[in-house]
Amino acid sequence: MPQKSVCVYCGSRNGANPAYARAASQFGTLLAEADWRLVYGAGDVGLMGEVARAAQAAGGDTFGVIPVHLLQREVGKTDLSRFIVTETMHERKKVMIMNADAVVVMPGGPGSLDELFEALTWRQLGLHDKPILVMNIDGYWDSLHTLLERVIGQGFADTSLSDFITWVASPSEAMTCLRRLI
Repeated sequence: MPQKSVCVYCGSRNGANPAYARAASQFGTLLAEADWRLVYGAGDVGLMGEVARAAQAAGGDTFGVIPVHLLQREVGKTDLSRFIVTETMHERKKVMIMNADAVVVMPGGPGSLDELFEALTWRQLGLHDKPILVMNIDGYWDSLHTLLERVIGQGFADTSLSDFITWVASPSEAMTCLRRLI
């Protein structure tokens, strides 16, 4: 059976709540302990660095993808199992999702939202059928959940849109769902 891979979208900063970094570290460890590969943005800063360092420390396989223009800004983590440099952000997102069995979105900023919405749109259009989990640490994504329900309620998306996202509250809950979904 081939190794499972999970694409993690998360912040290049740690955010204001220390629970975010703890969750990123815990999730990286859980992925490695399950012998699943981490696919992520190849940065060594913020939550990206936390999840990758934890996966590596637990002996996990790490697959990082970073566009050339972010190598310095996100401190490209070149000691990964696999390190890919792309020309553009779009290529980065495509390589990440195509090399994963599922997507998990942790707290993050505009980049994480962009990645989530691209994965969600591609799923809605039938370009992939991979599970998308949103890890809502300490209610970080509550407003996003409300917004998506409003988008559906106002007729800008089918109700099936809500079926494409699984909302979880913790790394352990994410792993439980992933074991069932992939």
